[in-house]
Amino acid sequence: MHPFFVLMWTLLAFISALCLGFYDISKKIALRDNKVIDVLTFSICFSALMLAVPLVLSRLWPETMSTTFFYVPTVDAEAHAFIFIKAIIVLASWVFAYISLKHLPISVVSPMQATRPMWTLVGALLLFGERLNAYQWLGVVLAIGSIFLFSLGAAKTAKHPALFREHRFYYLCLVLAILIGACSGLYDKYLMRRYDHNAVQVWYTFYQALMMLVVWTIDRYAQSRKTAALKVERRSYETIFNFQFSPFIFLISLFLVISDNVYMLALSDPDSMIAVVSTIRRGGAVIGFAYGLIFLRENDPWRKVLCMLGILAGLIFLALGSV
Repeated sequence: MHPFFVLMWTLLAFISALCLGFYDISKKIALRDNKVIDVLTFSICFSALMLAVPLVLSRLWPETMSTTFFYVPTVDAEAHAFIFIKAIIVLASWVFAYISLKHLPISVVSPMQATRPMWTLVGALLLFGERLNAYQWLGVVLAIGSIFLFSLGAAKTAKHPALFREHRFYYLCLVLAILIGACSGLYDKYLMRRYDHNAVQVWYTFYQALMMLVVWTIDRYAQSRKTAALKVERRSYETIFNFQFSPFIFLISLFLVISDNVYMLALSDPDSMIAVVSTIRRGGAVIGFAYGLIFLRENDPWRKVLCMLGILAGLIFLALGSV
């Protein structure tokens, strides 16, 4: 394969990683003063509104849009069924990820989420028959090994009985988010072999938005019933709609749309490797590391710095092995 095409899908994976890192930071900030369900619902709806633009333009002027990068082709009912399954998988992973991110330090959540490529790698070897070269193996081992060592240190901290009782539910949510996310990565590779990446992104985002609006409405109704039972008329409005809009919610949508689009575009290359793309993409955890250490002043900095350097070294070897 020509080195230029290898460089393209590898570069797209790095762009996706960069956006994913800023996406994690935006989530952490937006969740400070808002409920998980509010941030998740509004950010997905913003994403759906952004993606509605190319979809409408593609239907109104298909000939013109088909010559651009933003064209969204039509797909049949079978494709919609597969895309709907992806929406359910991703949404489940996000719900657990948001819950854990709200209650755990970002420098713990980001690297532990970055272990997802380890599970994706196993699936890629077994399901798609991918084979890594020596540099790629070294990069994967360095990146995932660094994250694993960090996770061991975090686990030792969590062994304190009080800390374990306090945070075990959120660590369980984080583990579920990681495992479901790994399944999502493998499913993405399957979808990109069959359908256009723009169509998949647009429709699975729409399906997510619809599902979250239903969940959000049910949650709001439950809150209203609770306040009505307490007969707190004046505070009912504040209780039900206690939402503080933050520009970071819009940034969540923006970074996610860009990250997902270039990620799916990379996987659309028949020669791309999900094991490599997934590992590079999760390298965006380095940005979460830096933010947590510099701006949030999170403790135990040296272990996190060493882990960050290990991930960076792994990404460098992955890049060298892919060009």
